[in-house]
Amino acid sequence: MTTDVTAPTRTTAGDVGLLTLRVGVGAAMIQAGLIKAFDFSTTVEFMSAGGWRMPTLAAMMVTTAETLGGIGLLLGVLTPLAAFAVIAAMVDAWAVNVSTAAFWSHPFNAPFLIFIGATALLFAGAGAYSVDARVLGRTTWSPRLAVGLLVAAVVAAVLTWIALNGTNPIHFTAPA
Repeated sequence: MTTDVTAPTRTTAGDVGLLTLRVGVGAAMIQAGLIKAFDFSTTVEFMSAGGWRMPTLAAMMVTTAETLGGIGLLLGVLTPLAAFAVIAAMVDAWAVNVSTAAFWSHPFNAPFLIFIGATALLFAGAGAYSVDARVLGRTTWSPRLAVGLLVAAVVAAVLTWIALNGTNPIHFTAPA
């Protein structure tokens, strides 16, 4: 007598892993965005104190990117675009954190780790347990699209930093 035992497939385990990553990164971004939205004046003050030109615009941009990007990642809705928003916001958040000291003093902070998670989702896709899979019939997107959006997100973050902050955030020694 034989019994058929079906072991979980790698795809199913991978989809659960992607769901877990999406929930973690998405929830962190939603929380960060909503904190900024519900205390927007403090966010504007923080941007202003950090030397950002047009601090209200800068605060609106980061609040929108974090909140909508987080919702998109959490649900797996248009995952490449959601990842793009989170990556761009996290590159600038990372730059804020390393701009006050020598770059090497703390390069691997929370924005850096969220950037890594969003980048992984950009390349791996949302998985089977996502709106992308249910509505669009897609669990992954093309590698060419992922590379293009990664480059575009980094460029958007750098251009935003230059246009609205005007400084170089990377220092190999502590700034004066």
